[in-house]
Amino acid sequence: MSNIVLQVENLHTSFFTRAGEVKAIDGVSFYVREGETFGIVGESGCGKSVTGLSILRLLPEPAGQVTEGKIILEGKNLLELSKKEMRAYRGKMISMILQDPMTSLNPVYTVGDQIAESVRLHQDLPENMVEAEVVSALRLLRIPDPEMRIKEYPFQLSGGMRQRVVGAIAMSCRPRLLIADEPTTALDATIQAQYIALFEDIQAKTNVAIIFITHDFGVVSRICDRVGVMYAGKILETAPTREIFKAPKHPYTAALINSVPQLDKKDEKLFSIEGQPPSLLNLPPGCRFYPRCTVSMDICKEQEPPEVKLDDNHSVSCWRVK
Repeated sequence: MSNIVLQVENLHTSFFTRAGEVKAIDGVSFYVREGETFGIVGESGCGKSVTGLSILRLLPEPAGQVTEGKIILEGKNLLELSKKEMRAYRGKMISMILQDPMTSLNPVYTVGDQIAESVRLHQDLPENMVEAEVVSALRLLRIPDPEMRIKEYPFQLSGGMRQRVVGAIAMSCRPRLLIADEPTTALDATIQAQYIALFEDIQAKTNVAIIFITHDFGVVSRICDRVGVMYAGKILETAPTREIFKAPKHPYTAALINSVPQLDKKDEKLFSIEGQPPSLLNLPPGCRFYPRCTVSMDICKEQEPPEVKLDDNHSVSCWRVK
């Protein structure tokens, strides 16, 4: 386990609102190894993106706060760093790709200027070498004719190309950890497949650790080595991707996998999970998936299930698993 890049331990993140405390992240723990892709999957609103923002310490203050836990990046607890020290880590040691490139890119600056900003901030390079580094970042993301692209503005690029530019900004300083927040959501199927292949190529070249946030188990099956299944602020099951597809242990995991359309079952009605996730303002006692679970027991309503380790890589929080 010596090649662990990121270790998240018992992370709690809350948003303090007029209506009360919203427990967006409630005791999340996981790790990511060097050269590994760890997927965080779950429905919208389960806390996936907030987990990424908590790691980067980019929560909207003062409402959003990490109230407990540790975020250890290569031996350094990020929660103990000052704001100035954390700014030095972002971009250089840890980067994030957001799902909408148009909100990530400034429309009045060229692509080259926006990548160069990160290079100048984190790399001690003479000005005459900055452009070469920017071109190198674009080339890493397989952007054709990078010498010309650096002079263009975001509106002159296609959606897929803009997403690659965002990736180039994130990878421009060769970070140790990359958080990708649903980067393929706005892409069509063909471009999505190319983008996933690009992630694999970048990881092979740089050995970067990746946290891939998504709601799509189809994407998980293609890119992730391990996966954490998240629901209402908690990770309910963690396992290697193959194992979780072959034998999911938590009912929620099985339900998500069954929700993926299958081409060989055209005449069948698509499976859906009945009901809605609980309010994070007023979480029910016991298992938070209990109201929607088809195999629940009485104890599920009364007590929250403990985490059970089935082996070194597979853990699950469910009363039916012992």
